[in-house]
Amino acid sequence: MRCPALRGRLALWGAALLCAAAHAGAPDTPAADAAQLRLRVVGGLAGVTQYTQLEAPFWTRDLPRLSEGRYRADIVPFDRAGVPGMEMLRLLQLGVVPFGTVLMSSLSAQYPQYTAVDLPGLNPDLATLRASLAAFRPYLEKALREEHGVELLAVYVYPAQVLFCKDPLLGLDDLRGRHVRVSSAAQGDFFAALGAKPQRVPFAQVVKSMETGASECAVTASMSGNILGLHAHAAYLYPMPISWGMAVFAANRAAWQALPADLRQLLQAELPKLETAVWLSAQGETEQGLACNVGSPSCTTGRQGAMALVPVRAQDEARRETIFNTVVLPRWVRRCGARCRDIWDRTIGPARRMSAPVQP
Repeated sequence: MRCPALRGRLALWGAALLCAAAHAGAPDTPAADAAQLRLRVVGGLAGVTQYTQLEAPFWTRDLPRLSEGRYRADIVPFDRAGVPGMEMLRLLQLGVVPFGTVLMSSLSAQYPQYTAVDLPGLNPDLATLRASLAAFRPYLEKALREEHGVELLAVYVYPAQVLFCKDPLLGLDDLRGRHVRVSSAAQGDFFAALGAKPQRVPFAQVVKSMETGASECAVTASMSGNILGLHAHAAYLYPMPISWGMAVFAANRAAWQALPADLRQLLQAELPKLETAVWLSAQGETEQGLACNVGSPSCTTGRQGAMALVPVRAQDEARRETIFNTVVLPRWVRRCGARCRDIWDRTIGPARRMSAPVQP
């Protein structure tokens, strides 16, 4: 294990703690010490409902209760753990992080094949996203296990990624020439196809980017934007789901197999329930985020804004489909290669009746 080499980059937790965390699933002494086993978990984004109300309580409160005190866990959000998002899968593979959450968008450069399920423009609603994931999940589980030594334990979804803009707009055509914050190369493809100027900006810097004028619009989850305070920096909210924001919760396979059998069984039974709760929350958070940002009386969990909600027109839905089929999917295949075209045509393609283009 090359933990010392990570010291300069993993600032908050530090390499020493991550090295210790790698052994959280494998106590030094036999089963007699199982009662002392404390897992180290890297969770999702800090400050959002998925983490504060679902992930963190599951590990710190529910796991001890469900195991009658035999097992406990510490959890830290990955964006406050000093863990670069693009390195999370590699750290899981090495065992440096034994249990961690990987944002799929962070894999777009190194492993674009894993981002297929949430390509921008593919899933206009949560039901469609579920269908895409159902078709893709068997491949994802197999590939993570066989190619990375990582065990897929849950797939989380964030609320719909929608568009916050400073200046008036009636629809997608009005984005031409505007600087738009995006979180992935594929989101960049979507907005470049509209004539916009996409900018990759980290989640934590979105507000600053809007404040300084570096971004005129920003794509982020409806409630996350509200929590960040984007409703105070943007006046127009366009509710078309550009994408959703998917995350994989996984374990280093060796650390997983080293857990006591009863703990593995407990997690196999309970993590699907947590996954279901996260998906239900994403739907509710999408609706609440929209309501709160526009100042609707139905807002109960966020901060009241006064944004104008821009209706999604039929021609924009058609434009979304066209951009996905003619730009987003072909460019994903170009970045990903023939292997990814084959993956698409064995998974999502048949389920959605969309064949991947053959690159020249």
